[in-house]
Amino acid sequence: MASGVQDSSRKDWDTYFMDIAYMVSTRSRCPRRHVGTVLVQGKKLLGTAYNGAPMGVADCSEDGCMIVEEFEMQTENGVERMIKKQRCIRTIHAEQNLLLFTDRVDREGSTVYVTDQPCWTCANMLANSGVKEVVYHRAYVKDSEKVAALMQVKGIVFRHLHAYEPPPQAGMDITS
Repeated sequence: MASGVQDSSRKDWDTYFMDIAYMVSTRSRCPRRHVGTVLVQGKKLLGTAYNGAPMGVADCSEDGCMIVEEFEMQTENGVERMIKKQRCIRTIHAEQNLLLFTDRVDREGSTVYVTDQPCWTCANMLANSGVKEVVYHRAYVKDSEKVAALMQVKGIVFRHLHAYEPPPQAGMDITS
């Protein structure tokens, strides 16, 4: 095949790595959301992770979610309003697990593919991790603007794959 011509029978790299992230997410036992992530250097896969309880500890499917409520002031169209957020504190996020189980030297200049846009805490951790790019599929509206602003300040490419469709084998509701 001539240089610069793409073979239409092959997936592009974004689709390929996001498909892997979705398949990794099938390992999650979280009843609220399955999240998967992969670490890529060039076109080489260096690590995978998903959300869940710490190793050896009962997970949400066994002992239930540990939901806490948080309140945050947000301004929309010049109007301040209090937003209620619920989160499970039993679960370690996929991005956090990825950072725990990969080496800093491997992360330098790498790309993270994650099924869901990182929350504020994960975005902070990724901002200090050495990655140069974060690619995600599903938006997380509650933290969207401030996470995008952080990525811009840090010079991290932050891409949303709007038109991406997960593989049917991922077997989960992706509309929530």
